[in-house]
Amino acid sequence: MELPEAHARAVAHTQLIFDAIRPEQLGDPTPCDDWDVATLAHHVIYGNYWVPPLVAGETIDEVGDRFEGDIVGGDISGAFRASGALAVEAFNAPGAMEAPCPVSYGPVPGSVYCGHRLIDVLIHGWDMAVAIGYDTVLPADLVDACLAVAEPQAEGFAASGAFGHAPDLPEGAGPQTRLLAILGRTG
Repeated sequence: MELPEAHARAVAHTQLIFDAIRPEQLGDPTPCDDWDVATLAHHVIYGNYWVPPLVAGETIDEVGDRFEGDIVGGDISGAFRASGALAVEAFNAPGAMEAPCPVSYGPVPGSVYCGHRLIDVLIHGWDMAVAIGYDTVLPADLVDACLAVAEPQAEGFAASGAFGHAPDLPEGAGPQTRLLAILGRTG
């Protein structure tokens, strides 16, 4: 599966989870340290909104504070839908996978950025599912697509400190368990 297709499918899968968030769950804890449901939702939506300008070559300084403030409004599901559609469109544009994207750790080719957004959207969807009591089984083909991106970068992810400590894996751990462990999660 090509990265833009995997990303689009991850957005669609995570949309189902965002659709299930109830207002009374916004303050509930998530597997992400110090983030409640509302904070996690904002993080993912915020990340989606950054995709179009970065794929178009705008720098972080040029984007500035464009996405600061209340980007969610009272509709987390709708905000995720709108931001996800923009991100999917940007990654599917002609030349997007080759375009230099001036991300905070870049510039990197669009394919690298798309792979990282694929992981972010799918895994934070899993985090949200855990938080709200939704089904946490991820689509196997999306897990495989994320593993293809994450496994070669596992040491770098661990060294970054952004993902927590990878738990020890039981012998014969399945793909989803391995992916979650690379990203500092158990499940």
